[in-house]
Amino acid sequence: MNALSTETSPYLLQHQNNPVHWFAWGEEAWRKAREEDKLVLVSIGYSACHWCHVMEHESFEDEATAAIMNEHFICIKVDREERPDVDQVYMEAVQIIHGSGGWPLNCFTLPDGRPVHGGTYFRNTEWKKLLLGLTEFYNSNKDKALDYAARLTHGVKQLKFDTANAPAFTPEKMDSLVLHWQNYFDIIEGGQDREPKFPLPNNYEFLLQFGVLKQNKFILNFLHLTLHKMARGGIYDQVGGGFSRYSVDRLWQVPHFEKMLYDNAQLIGLYSKAYQLTKSPFYLQTMQNSIAFVLRELSHAEGGFYSALDADSEGEEGKFYTWSEEEFLAALAGEEFHIDNFTEHLKLFYQVTSSGNWHEEETNILTRISNTDDFCFEHALDEALFLSDLEKANQILLAKRSFRVRPGLDDKILTSWNALMIKALAKAYTATQYENYLSEAEKNYAFLSQHLSVDGVLYHTFHYSTHKAKVSAFLDDYSSLAEAAIALYQCTFNDSYLIDAQRLVEEAIKIFFDAETGLFFYNSNLTETLYVRKHEVYDNVIPSSNGVMAMNLYKLGKYFEKEEYLSISLKMLHLMQPKFAGYPSGYSQWLQLQLAETGGMKTVCITGSGALETKQEFDQNYIPNLLFAGGENSTIPLMASKTSTGGNTIHICLHDACLPAVSKVSEAIKLL
Repeated sequence: MNALSTETSPYLLQHQNNPVHWFAWGEEAWRKAREEDKLVLVSIGYSACHWCHVMEHESFEDEATAAIMNEHFICIKVDREERPDVDQVYMEAVQIIHGSGGWPLNCFTLPDGRPVHGGTYFRNTEWKKLLLGLTEFYNSNKDKALDYAARLTHGVKQLKFDTANAPAFTPEKMDSLVLHWQNYFDIIEGGQDREPKFPLPNNYEFLLQFGVLKQNKFILNFLHLTLHKMARGGIYDQVGGGFSRYSVDRLWQVPHFEKMLYDNAQLIGLYSKAYQLTKSPFYLQTMQNSIAFVLRELSHAEGGFYSALDADSEGEEGKFYTWSEEEFLAALAGEEFHIDNFTEHLKLFYQVTSSGNWHEEETNILTRISNTDDFCFEHALDEALFLSDLEKANQILLAKRSFRVRPGLDDKILTSWNALMIKALAKAYTATQYENYLSEAEKNYAFLSQHLSVDGVLYHTFHYSTHKAKVSAFLDDYSSLAEAAIALYQCTFNDSYLIDAQRLVEEAIKIFFDAETGLFFYNSNLTETLYVRKHEVYDNVIPSSNGVMAMNLYKLGKYFEKEEYLSISLKMLHLMQPKFAGYPSGYSQWLQLQLAETGGMKTVCITGSGALETKQEFDQNYIPNLLFAGGENSTIPLMASKTSTGGNTIHICLHDACLPAVSKVSEAIKLL
């Protein structure tokens, strides 16, 4: 065993028996690099990463390759999910070098941590050649290596904002941005017009808000096309619920089978809002089955959501999820269904064939050929009976599948990703009023409060094997947890959640705020210093921590009537506005804040003993940019001046102006 054997990260433990003398990230490795004047390999991945496994098998388990690495390099293995700050700066360096990045991420640095070269996956022959070439270069051209590291570090440190001549942002500019964005829509298969295709929930959250507020049928039709195509494709687990990380093709058919908590949390929230808007049973089922997947396979009984399921089982990608025709038929053999020849209909519905629809091994990824209503109409089937048989068949297939060798579980619990799931459950509760969703959300919020906040210090990760939290929290931990607390407040009108959110934001301002830029650093002074501190502003699969924090400050500024919060938020937004035009999909979280500011976020304050019940009447509708407050004895400043005129009273305010109070939700909705 190498030095990784004492770690708790499942990814690091996967490498504990490699012949490579791996170190975990820490001072010991860097001190050794300085003492021996060796280049450092910072190799970054995560436990569910297929190509990380491939490179490990080809190179890191190979004795000859390991000998070269051990002789000439100090080798550090990093779990990107445990140390996203490390991943962030070295990913940017590799993107500067090659124009793109990915995992595994392999970055070579000087003994002081500054990068000199890097890349992603390397075949074994390429890897050994690179190792020897870099060793020769460093030993014979040290001045050139130092010069290149200085220039590359300068590129990573650069943060350019030009707001000096930026004109005011107007509703017309928003329309123009979305019109430009439409050029990148796949109007046949949904999503981005590219492959591979990633679900980008935050993109579609913005488009949903925009489409409803602007009554833009094209945008809403595209959104619904995308949501249907994703949930009918192989990227969605038709049997067990939940989404894989991305699809390798344009059709959403062939997934990269790893399942991540952060994807599923955000997609649950998105489908919840789509259901709230349309009342579509298809959206409800997708949301419910995805929640069931998370609770079944990514949850600890005592609380806390795990991080991911591997793409591989038994050394093969997707083996746990796919079916040969023979396996499919055998699983359902002897079962009774309402519809004659139901199994044959189900084969067609899930596109199962003897030749298979994936690889050459007669393997099938279950995908839906169409929605159930269209399928039943085309084949003259009773839809109610078909749905009943479909549910039974899925339960049978799920039970049969459970006997297979399961994909590896990454069982670390991350504050930021758990917060995303808490927010998702709050959204699902808002859309459905299913009490168990709210109880699960509150249970896990309490878990984070108990186990990830120790002596007033928030931590990033927790593992049940040690029952200890570790790694000081990053900005996304603070921003996502505050966001979850705000979401829970709007479900419960429990002031303690808003007080928690304010406390988290105040701590974040103290630890991360950069007065020079007006933004927040990603990592704090409390962790060991990297060669650079970065500001995360770009919205990717997960929205940027600065974008989420800006929205938190905006909402809390209204709840607590604090101009300081609103000022910081709007200065951050103003700083980002010039970037929107070039790539709007990369700033969808910021654009949601822009929608709230340009169009006006309305506060809805409900007084009276039945405030929650009144709020639940509002929840029967999807209305963007409403901020709810309520209760009889609230201490929140926004509620201080709101009085009851008898019974439940609804106060609607925009900016500093309030409309006449009303008592009925139907009257209030007409005013929105």
